[in-house]
Amino acid sequence: MPRLFTALEIPRDAALSLSLLRGGLPGARWIDVENYHLTLRFIGDVEGHMADEIASALDRVRRPAFQLRLSGVGAFGSKKPHAVWAGVTSSPDLMALQAEIERICQRLGVPSDPRKFSPHVTLARLRNPNPLDVAKYLSAHGNFSAAPFKVGRFVLMSSRDSVGGGPYIVEEAWPLSGAGARSGNLPANDSDALRIMR
Repeated sequence: MPRLFTALEIPRDAALSLSLLRGGLPGARWIDVENYHLTLRFIGDVEGHMADEIASALDRVRRPAFQLRLSGVGAFGSKKPHAVWAGVTSSPDLMALQAEIERICQRLGVPSDPRKFSPHVTLARLRNPNPLDVAKYLSAHGNFSAAPFKVGRFVLMSSRDSVGGGPYIVEEAWPLSGAGARSGNLPANDSDALRIMR
C-alpha cells in the first residue's frame, strides 16, 4: 500500500544549490538530489478508494502560481537531532495552498498530522549524531540561500520505503493558476521529464 503525501517539487537549479550542502556531517544519510521535495501534507497509508477521493477533492484547488525561495538550514530534534533541513522564506501563497489542502484532508477524515506545518526540504536523516557536529554544520551553512523559483504545480507523491528518503513517485499533479488539467498516474520515469518541462 503506498504512503501518500502532497508536495512541491524542487526544480533542478534549486536542487543543485541544495546538493552543495551535502557532506561534512558524520552520521548523516543524505537524501538523493532527485528526491528533494517540500511536503505540504502527509496523508499516510490509504486504501485505493480513499486515494481516489483525495485526488478528486484536490482537483478543486484553484490557487495562483507563486515564487518560493529556499533559505537557511536547521535540524529537527534539539537534544537528539534526527534530520537536517533547508528552510523556506515566508510565503503567504505557500501557507494558503497548504491550508486549503489541510482543510480538504480534514473534510475527508484523513487523520490530522500532529506536527505543525513547517515548510522545509529534508537534506539528511541522522543516525546517532554528535549534537556538537550538528551545531557546527548548522553554523557553517546558516547563510544558505538559493535563487527564487516559480511554483507552477503541486503533486501527490507516493513512497513505498518505510524508512523515508525515497524513492518517491509523482502519482498526480495539479497546475496552479487554475488553468489546465491534472496529470494522472504518472509512471516513475516520467516524473523527472515533467519536472524539467515545468
